[in-house]
This record gives sequence, C-alpha cells and structure tokens, in this order.
Amino acid sequence: MKATLTFCGGVRTVTGSMHLLEVNGEKVVIDCGLFQGHREEYYKVNSQFCFNPSLVDALVVSHSHIDHCGNLPNVVRNGFQGKIFVTKPTKDLLKLMLLDSAKIQEEDIRFVNKINARRNLPLRQPLYTIDDARKSLKKIRAFSYRKKFKLTAHITCAFFDAGHILGSSTPVFEVSGEDQTMRIAYAVDLGRKGIPLLENPDIVENVDYLVIESTYGGRLHEPVADAKMQLAMTINRTLERGGKVIIPAFALERTQEVVYYLGLLIKERMIKNVPIYVDSPLACDITDVFVENSDSLDEEARGLIQKKADPFGLQSIHYIRNSEESKKLNFDKQPMIIISTSGMCESGRILHHLRNTIEDPRTTIVVVGYMAKNTLGRSIVERHKRVKIFGESFELKAEVEVMNAFSAHADKNELIDYAQNTKGRLKKIFIVHGDMDQSEALALNLINNGFKAYIPKKFETVVLD
Repeated sequence: MKATLTFCGGVRTVTGSMHLLEVNGEKVVIDCGLFQGHREEYYKVNSQFCFNPSLVDALVVSHSHIDHCGNLPNVVRNGFQGKIFVTKPTKDLLKLMLLDSAKIQEEDIRFVNKINARRNLPLRQPLYTIDDARKSLKKIRAFSYRKKFKLTAHITCAFFDAGHILGSSTPVFEVSGEDQTMRIAYAVDLGRKGIPLLENPDIVENVDYLVIESTYGGRLHEPVADAKMQLAMTINRTLERGGKVIIPAFALERTQEVVYYLGLLIKERMIKNVPIYVDSPLACDITDVFVENSDSLDEEARGLIQKKADPFGLQSIHYIRNSEESKKLNFDKQPMIIISTSGMCESGRILHHLRNTIEDPRTTIVVVGYMAKNTLGRSIVERHKRVKIFGESFELKAEVEVMNAFSAHADKNELIDYAQNTKGRLKKIFIVHGDMDQSEALALNLINNGFKAYIPKKFETVVLD
C-alpha cells in the first residue's frame, strides 16, 4: 500500500488550509480553505491547486471557517465531481458562509474592474460566483460525530468533536491495505477545554500520524474563566468616560460567544444595561443556526435554550441587518457596545465604526480573536500610531484591550497535552496552520517531550508507512 500526504496550503502560515491524501491512486482532499492576503497574492494563491480537481475522489472539511472551507466553490468550478463530507452543523453553516463569500468575490471584482476600466487594463473574473457556491452546496453530505463513513475503496473517515466552533471536527482517516491499517488524525483547528457553548475536544487515541495546528504553538492563553471579568472591567471603564466599546468579531462563533458573556454580565449586574448592537447580517443568520443546532452545544447552553433563557440575547440585543440602521450608529454619541465584522478588520461594517471612533480617546477597541499579519486588526493590536482605513490615515487614540482568553485555538500547553493523550502508535506529528515562529516553538516543545515533529513546506509530499 502506497500512502502519501501533500501539504497544499495552510503550512508556515495560518490561512488557506488544504492537504491531499493519496492511497493507491485514490485522492482525498482535506480542507479547502481560502488563503487570505493582499488582493494580487490572494487571487494568485487561491487560483492554483497542487492537484487536478477533476481527479479528486472526495473532499473532507473540518469546519466552516473560511480559511478551511472558502475555496470549495472554486474547486467545484474547476472540475471537482465528488462529494464533500462535513458534520451536520457545518453543513448548515456552509449554506451561509459560502454564499456570503461568493457575494464578496463578485462585489470585490466589480470594484477592481471599475478601476481597471478607467486604466484600460484587462477585466478580471471573480474567483468564483454565487452560482458556483450553490453548486458546491449540492455536493455536501453530513455525518454525525464518531460515525465511520466510506470515502474510497481504501479510505474511511470519522468525525470527532474538535471543540473549536459549532460543528468543528477532527477527521480521523483509516487507510486499509492488504497487510496493514493506518490511522491519521487531522486536528486543525483544535479548541480548548471550558469554552462557553461548546463541548470539550474529543481525545483521539491510537493514531499513526497526527496533523496539528500551531496558531498559538509558542504562546499561553489567559484562563477562559478570566474572560468574563476582564470584559466587565473594560466595559465599565469605557462607559464611565462616556465612550463606545467596539468589538471586531468573526460572525461565526466569536460573536455568539461574546454575546453569551454580555448576557451573563448584564444578568449578574456586573455591567450597566447599555445598548448592545450586533452589526452583521451574517452573524444574525449564524446565531439562528446555533439555536437550530442546540444539540451540538454543551449541556449548559442546551439547558438555557430549552428554558427559553435567551443565551444569545435575541430579545434584548439589537441585531442589525439593515445598512441604514448600521450607519445611524455612527451618529449616535451615547455610550454603547458594538460587535461587528470582519474579525480582522479587513472588510465589512467594522471599518465604518472604527473610522468614526478610532481617534476618540473615550473609545475602547476590544480584540477578542487572532489578527493575522498585514491586517488592520494586527496594526491595532500592535498599537501603531497611525493606521489606514479606506485609504485614509487615522491616529490611533482609542484604548486597545486584547483579550486572549477568548481564543478558540488551543495554546502551546493544550496542544502538547492533546498530543500526549493521543496514545498508542504515534509515529510522527506534522505541524501546520501557524506562523513560522509559532510552528517552530511547538515543534521544539514536542521534540523535547519525546515526539517526532516535523514542519512541512508548502507543496511538500511525505510518504506515510
């Protein structure tokens, strides 16, 4: 039996996860994420595959974050004919995420083509269209956690709960040959214990190879329990000086988590009952999916939903879909809390809120998620004196509060602990999904703990034996 793993994307960086498992000529793609970067690099990287999509037998997606699923319509557009395997909550979320991503592709290329037309440059095509997204959704097949299903003649798979976002999974592949059976676990991305709303990550035992993320491979998070108190102190400090609290957050998971905490703070009278706005149509729709998939949440969240305790503030928080309502917030000077997308501050309504508050020292920008290099969010985290929004330069006068306790990614100790609990016959750990300094830090720690760890290069193929 000949088995290989090719690392097509999401190595030595945190975006664009995509890998190819080949067994005796059978091809399975694991994740199909969008690489996120500057426009030219974005289109170049996402338009190239290290495989022929028309020759791929099956595609497995670990979860519905765009850097893990966002290139699905493009693979379908380029000839993929097989099925796409996911968990049920992921299937429901992909209906929102892929159509939203396709809309962004079309809007972005219209903007680019307006500029190109003025400059007499060739017009460009979107990476994919809404129609491509709809075609990809028709190929999706959903399975429950821990239920084995067949991908090819020699490859089966089962999803285990990754505890990262709603529906996230650690796919475990079982490769069967005439003389051996091999198990490969794909823990990218991996969650943390004790995150609100979600079950703890499943421990997968007796695997031969482990592919693991390294987003925070060299860092430690603050305890999850600290998040609520830190958020309360930050909000109260801002409200006392009459400012706004601006929270850039991904529409999927982080928005729902922050809203959950805010509800607890108000109920326990730890913060004042001020206006709270979730300014993202996509986040509104995703919150509905959380309620519909309450059976995939943890026991506490399920209980609150069953008791109609409104853990997502659907009755008390202002969920904004209309753009005119969103614009009105920028003219409202009263203290308030605004949660808006995108999470890395690269697009979306958050840019308008930042543009109107970033030079106000009464404002606090609360960072609750990872900010990749070369994003506005990273510039804010690093507290640059001046930042650019819509091409204009602004002085960063607002207070910046970074809360790593909200992270849904395992930190270095949690990653090492996960590897140590993956008992049995582990031969090697492949480290992906992390900036190089974080991947190297995790590799060193794993090696010091007795593991064989390796950081692959992009497009590198390794033999699994």
